[in-house]
Formats: sequence, C-alpha cells, structure tokens
Amino acid sequence: MSFHDIRFPASLSFGSVGGPERRTDVVTLANGYEERNTPWAHSRRRYDAGLGLRSLDDIELLIAFFEARQGQIFGFRWKDWSDYKSALPTAELDFRDQVIGRGDGETTAFQLIKNYRSGDTIYQRPITKPVAGSLRLGLGQEELFEDVDFTLQDDTGWVTLSHPPEEGSEVVAGFEFDVPVRFDTDSIQTSVASFQAGDVPNVPVIEVRV
Repeated sequence: MSFHDIRFPASLSFGSVGGPERRTDVVTLANGYEERNTPWAHSRRRYDAGLGLRSLDDIELLIAFFEARQGQIFGFRWKDWSDYKSALPTAELDFRDQVIGRGDGETTAFQLIKNYRSGDTIYQRPITKPVAGSLRLGLGQEELFEDVDFTLQDDTGWVTLSHPPEEGSEVVAGFEFDVPVRFDTDSIQTSVASFQAGDVPNVPVIEVRV
C-alpha cells in the first residue's frame, strides 16, 4: 500500500470531528431473537478535516497537502486529538501506561498496543504508527532505554528487545501515536465567499490498514 510517512497538519486536525466505527451484521430470526456478527476484528476511524479550517491560509495548506497525496492514492499520518497517547488525556506519559505483552523467555519482538477496558472486557488496539521519540518502554517496574535495551520500528509499531524477557514478566510501554489514514474523496470544493460566510468544505478522511 502506498503510504507517505508524513503527518497531516496538526493545527488543522485539531478542530476535526470523528472517531471509531464498527461493522456489524444483524439478522433477526423468526422468533424475534437476533444473531450479530462482525467481519472486523478492529474498528476503523473516520474524520472530517474540513471543520478544522479557520482561515484562507488553512485552505491553501489543505489543498497543498491533498495535491501532494494525489487525493486518495497515498496514505498519511493523522493526529486524533481525542485519542493520541497511551495515558489519559490529562495525564503525562509513563512507561507503565500499557501492558503490551508478557515474557516467555524466548520472544523479543512485541507489537505496541493500547488497551481499552470496560468492566471485564478489554479491546486491544494495535498501534502501527507511534510518534518517533515518544516511546518509553519497561519490564515490570524497570524502565529500559532505546538503542540500548530495545529498538523501535516507528513505521510498524514493533519493538525488539535486546534480550528476551523472563517468563511471566510484563512488557510495558507509554507512547504517543498517529492514525494511518487517507483522504476518502478525490475532490475538494472550496469557495472564498462561502468560507467567509461560515461554510467549510467537507474533507472526509478514513483509516487504512497497514
């Protein structure tokens, strides 16, 4: 898949609206009961970038970015201001934010994940586009150091430790991350008069699997 490792201007995504969506197939049986299934293991996020535009300069910045991505052809990074780090929105990053795996004495590679917990249910979201320089990793209560104890592939979200963790030990991490997305349109329609009157263009953006 064609992907440009560049982030959509964060100043424009700040005012956007969007979030996760799921796909659920619901079949109502003759007795009134339902069968519900989903072909998706993970949610997919959608956003409207148009709502973040505040000036004509912002429109120029958007069009330049859109043209450089050739519309829907090339994906890019997107900062979801409502969900962009391993910690709570008001908390500082800590290397113990998320448990991303447990040692077995052999495995050295672990995928970054973010855990979403509600009651006894946990959804584990793979993080494939961590922000370079933001990762803090640890084993249990001991923090590790990048390029000494581990390396990160920031284009995939995989972490490789220098030595396999002992069996049962928790691999923990704190990080910021982006969402891999693409434009969900091949056209952007703008009007200076309409924009000055308060109308903003519709600029749909959709998450892509990488």
